[in-house]
Amino acid sequence: MTAAPYVLQGCGISVRFGGVKALTGVDLGVRAGEVCGLIGPNGAGKTTLFDVLSGIRRPDRGRMLLDGADITRRSPVWRARHGMRRTFQRQQLFGQLSVAENLLVAQEWRGGGGGLAADLLGVAGRRRRERERRERGERVLAACGIGALGASSAAGLPVGRARMVELARAVADPPRVLLLDEPASGLTAPERAQLAAVVRRLAEEEGCAVLLVEHDVAFVMELCTRVVVLDLGTVLAEGAPAEIRADPLVREAYLGAS
Repeated sequence: MTAAPYVLQGCGISVRFGGVKALTGVDLGVRAGEVCGLIGPNGAGKTTLFDVLSGIRRPDRGRMLLDGADITRRSPVWRARHGMRRTFQRQQLFGQLSVAENLLVAQEWRGGGGGLAADLLGVAGRRRRERERRERGERVLAACGIGALGASSAAGLPVGRARMVELARAVADPPRVLLLDEPASGLTAPERAQLAAVVRRLAEEEGCAVLLVEHDVAFVMELCTRVVVLDLGTVLAEGAPAEIRADPLVREAYLGAS
């Protein structure tokens, strides 16, 4: 059976920082309904690749494709408007807002915020749209196991709760592509199980293409259907979790030869 086409694809991505090669000719893609893991030792280039895919950094060479169209020069805002979402290693919640309001912000771009569009929508329409956003946010928070936190301040949340709020905010407006940068860091075992359940549901039921960077190899191997290994800015291996576990190059470079 022919594999489905990639939703998001990086082709020949190369990035240099002065004389240091961070990425060299990296090819990577993720398909709709797939959870793809990206692993590798510190300094392998994982976060740099995420920065390129999300539009924060432009590559020295190579292209990014979304549904086959070249988006290399498109901004992060453009990519977000076309269904790409990303979380970061460092938490980036709006601490002055409540948890529910963080999710409202994530949905605010859809439909515009004022002007002629708002005039045409009318008061009743704006109220309906606001209600729909709040209801969507409540459903997403419940699915992430943090439904009781809606009214809580986003500032000062425990690390695990804050990461789940970040995940909820990333999916408050349904994404087509989701880039998760170490989402399980600081989570308890039950929170990790909840995270895995949410990610699987996004992929399987909503057809989201998920690319996941995570240092917890066991978590990646259990959750992902395909794993890509980066080492020194190049793709060392790619395949199903069982193939990656058995690859001697991967075991030596990352997983441990023993």
